[in-house]
Amino acid sequence: MSNPQSEPLVELESVVKRFDDFVAVKSMDLTIGKGEFVAIMGPSGCGKTTTLRMLAGLEQPTEGEIRIGGELMNDVPPHDRDTPMVWQSLALFPFLNARENVEFGLKMRKVPAAERKKRALEWLDRLGIGEFAERNVATLSGGQRQRVALARSLVTEPKLLLLDEPLSALDAHLVIRMQSVLTKLQRELGITFVYVTHSQSEAFAMADRVVIMSQGEIAQIGSSRDIYREPANRFVAEFVGRNNIISGKVVKVTKGKAEVIAASGTYVVEAGDLLEGQETTFVISADLVQITREATKSENSVQCSLISEEFIGSVVTLFLEAADGTEFKVQLQERELSTLDHGAGDEFYLSWPAKSAHIIDGA
Repeated sequence: MSNPQSEPLVELESVVKRFDDFVAVKSMDLTIGKGEFVAIMGPSGCGKTTTLRMLAGLEQPTEGEIRIGGELMNDVPPHDRDTPMVWQSLALFPFLNARENVEFGLKMRKVPAAERKKRALEWLDRLGIGEFAERNVATLSGGQRQRVALARSLVTEPKLLLLDEPLSALDAHLVIRMQSVLTKLQRELGITFVYVTHSQSEAFAMADRVVIMSQGEIAQIGSSRDIYREPANRFVAEFVGRNNIISGKVVKVTKGKAEVIAASGTYVVEAGDLLEGQETTFVISADLVQITREATKSENSVQCSLISEEFIGSVVTLFLEAADGTEFKVQLQERELSTLDHGAGDEFYLSWPAKSAHIIDGA
């Protein structure tokens, strides 16, 4: 995994992008190291694609500076930047075959024909589709076209590759395969990848660091594990998925533990900097919650009734409700659920240790 503290390649300093009265990106500061794989994610309209387009030169920042390799890029046009982009739509030329599509960037750089063909064929082979070199791209499958688009972007051997939702149009089984291809290529080549996606699974599976954006601002930057287990604020906790979020008041602090009274009950968390009388909010990931028919001796326990369940492959999420109406989520492996006799309306006890709670004060 790349070291985010390595020599910087991409630097955004106080970057703002406005479209008339709408501020798409608000004073962004972000440094990306050489050879790093960074994923930018967030809901629609959060500014992630605008950020990518500014790196590509397709949009100019309204304020601030963008540097690539130490060079100021604010006014440098796209064709003078070494920042190819792989689009969601792929943007392949339908009237050219696979090899000719890959050659296109080299042709624009006036690379001799023989050299263009040699390098294009090498990249198509590297991506496992050399046998389709002379085939029209319209006859290729989605996964094959995706590889042609990657080869076209990588054949010029750039220092920075920009990817905008590149796997969103692929079938689920192809997405997993292409994640492996992308990760392997990025590690082998040492090229810096900046990858925009709405998919948490893609970002968490591939990136060294993940940037979560909200309303034009960075909400959190960190490793996949840090963001999943230690969300910085309520927005991130809600965005990254199956978290239980509880707010209440600290009524007692003793021996490194704090008691918090919330609408659904009294809970114990590790005190940290919490003070008696303070309002606080904490998060417990759904996969860290235990569900049982009988009450346990756990530090935290709440009785709930089962409302519904969501089945996705081998993972099942149970949705439950406490007496006050607070919703809780429990995530189990399907094989675990099969041993739990359950039905809508059934009563269960949910429990977790104090150390499983993560405080998100200031959310």
